[in-house]
Amino acid sequence: MRPLTYMAGRGRYRIFCRVFATREGYIAHLMGGTRPHVGAVALGIPRPSLKGNYLSATTSVLTLLGHKDDELARPAAATLAAGLNSPVVVVAGVHIDGASPEELASLKANTRRAVVGIIKVLHR
Repeated sequence: MRPLTYMAGRGRYRIFCRVFATREGYIAHLMGGTRPHVGAVALGIPRPSLKGNYLSATTSVLTLLGHKDDELARPAAATLAAGLNSPVVVVAGVHIDGASPEELASLKANTRRAVVGIIKVLHR
């Protein structure tokens, strides 16, 4: 399977979610902002929800010193793992110098849109 890419947002707030399928799961790259990089890695493993009759996920995260990309990687890994019912590794690196709280909120919202969009594409 070729990698699939879904984009959400515009300009420096655009997020790219590129997913590669493997035999054991998926590898996803979340990139965007003005300087894509590697800031955090998260592993999501699907499991039955503790609160209902649906899938959830357990996640583990490694974050590079001084980065906050775990705030994007963790929810993306959980959403992808539960949505695809498969283990998922997410590599996240999104950066905007001196981002305001509103800009960070835009990046988080676009990340969520990109992740949900890629799940929909993969379920087609």
